[in-house]
Amino acid sequence: QVQLVESGGGLAQAGGSLVLSCAVSGRTFDMYAMGWFRQAPGNEREFIAGISWAGGTTVYDDSVKGRFTISRDIAKNTVYLQMNSLKPEDTAVYYCAARVGNSVLRFESEYNYWGQGTQVTVSS
Repeated sequence: QVQLVESGGGLAQAGGSLVLSCAVSGRTFDMYAMGWFRQAPGNEREFIAGISWAGGTTVYDDSVKGRFTISRDIAKNTVYLQMNSLKPEDTAVYYCAARVGNSVLRFESEYNYWGQGTQVTVSS
């Protein structure tokens, strides 16, 4: 089993920054590709960023490309999401997820483990 715990959410002003962290525990961390998803009220959960298990490949949704950066620290068993130039439309609950394997995929159904989510609210 793998347990994921997100932290770092909160309130930010438009144009500001936040860093989300996802602490991974349980089975071997570096055997999993990791993803960040978000779900705004009334919307489906959507993929925003992912990183391969070796960290060599990152994928971003167009809505966050150039503003958000995903990274991972294997020694700390943690994956991060640096969010810059925040917009009110970034307001959502953010989830990290892990999938067995190397490839970064965008589909929610491809991920085996999920965190509980952390709220990000961006005011205008």
